[in-house]
Amino acid sequence: MPTAPEPLVFQPILLGPEFWKKVPPIEPPPRPGWAVLPPAKPGYFSLRDRIEGNFREKPPKFPYPPTSLNPDSFFNADFRYLSDPENTQFDFFDAFKRWQAGDNFLLSSGGEFRYRYMGELNSRLSGADNDYHQLRGRVYGDVWFRNKARVFVEFLSATQAGNERPALLIDRNPADLLNLFVDWKVFQDAGTPSYLRVGRQELLFGSQRLVSPLEWANNRRTFEGFRWFWHAPEWNVDVFAVRPVIPNAVEFDERDVDQTFAGFWLTKKIKPGTVRDYYVLFLSNARPVLGRNGQRGGQEATTFGTRWSGDHDGRWLYDFEGMYQTGNRAFQTVSAGTYAAGIGYRAKNVDWNPTFWAYNEWASGTPDPATSLRYSTFNPLFPFGHLYFGFLDLVGRQNINDFNMQLSVHPANWVLALVQYHHFSLVHAKDALYNAGGAALRRDPTGGSGRFVGQEVDALVNLHLSAHQDLLFGYSVLFPGEFIQNTGTGAVAHLLYGQYSFKW
Repeated sequence: MPTAPEPLVFQPILLGPEFWKKVPPIEPPPRPGWAVLPPAKPGYFSLRDRIEGNFREKPPKFPYPPTSLNPDSFFNADFRYLSDPENTQFDFFDAFKRWQAGDNFLLSSGGEFRYRYMGELNSRLSGADNDYHQLRGRVYGDVWFRNKARVFVEFLSATQAGNERPALLIDRNPADLLNLFVDWKVFQDAGTPSYLRVGRQELLFGSQRLVSPLEWANNRRTFEGFRWFWHAPEWNVDVFAVRPVIPNAVEFDERDVDQTFAGFWLTKKIKPGTVRDYYVLFLSNARPVLGRNGQRGGQEATTFGTRWSGDHDGRWLYDFEGMYQTGNRAFQTVSAGTYAAGIGYRAKNVDWNPTFWAYNEWASGTPDPATSLRYSTFNPLFPFGHLYFGFLDLVGRQNINDFNMQLSVHPANWVLALVQYHHFSLVHAKDALYNAGGAALRRDPTGGSGRFVGQEVDALVNLHLSAHQDLLFGYSVLFPGEFIQNTGTGAVAHLLYGQYSFKW
């Protein structure tokens, strides 16, 4: 008589088919600018370690960074250490990771809860104050069929309460899908598989100066389309064509049919943390914008760029990136550019792990938008602006020259403190001051208000409570220069915030 099939038994993978060791194929997130290397000395790497007296020679294995902000995507979280039979790190939430259904299916889930308080004085340079609260929840499910196919889905809920000023698109999205895609292995070369990803997906490339999920925002950024990638030990190759997803607080988010974003990104990996990026990015937007002499039309921008970033012996740090942009905007020829040049030093074996950076970040503007034959204001595409031009988000990568410095220290291995200083000036006095979202915040068409925007000081402290929990506190202040004082409310702008995050 035929026997009944055995029921599927779910069990954490410790031993199994060889291919599970490389599933999912993980790409360590690239270092952003202002890179803060982790402490090199033994110690307590979380407050929980300190309370329990768990002194460690090196940081524990865990895919999430020991900070409240995590720019990387959950689909790139590396829990493969749980499959090592010699693993000695155990956690209650391991039960949700890397479960096996027979020899063919691998299942994982996880997520995040985040709460943030924001107190703004002279919010957005409006003269008004704003105190509000933000809540964000994310939950994901990940299913692999062998190493051949994958389905990844991630739910997002982002809400805000108490705000006295209109909420931004990046603030609210009560219930939607952040990621929903399928990966399919196309071929394998030299032991490295290539995959085609189709569907809704986050994108993160290089320094995140141009392409980022925008982790600071309550509502992370996502796209719809396809991405083909092949990530070998020495080279990464990525090709993609997507449309941005427009956040909608009352309906299901839809892709922006007026915009197409495509690109080719090549990364040479010299050693961990040291890379060379070469890329071409194309953005087309059919939505009309106002150009010279009142003309209205769409815009296209092709960006050519390279980045050289890394360190020498974990002490001397460097980060150089340059981009040139061409295309058209409302029937004007586009010729624009931007660069970032940073040198840093980390006192590797000194207490508190001090690291100092000095940067110049410059982005072109248009000498006179009313009369210039060429449009020269750089288009920053989809950046992580919050990271580079001050935490108040009043300045973006357009028509700006920013001399800045950062000092970071670890008073304990689980405590990160840093302070930044920015000196902002406009490249062209008749072009605008643009904020981190690309909107023109202030403008003087006569150029009579000068070019000095102001000086900003940002300070933050991150407390790594445990593998899953972090507290973040920060304060930022902008002292206005002549341009802000002469174009409207010239009061000092302040931001005070606190954030708790739990990731599992």
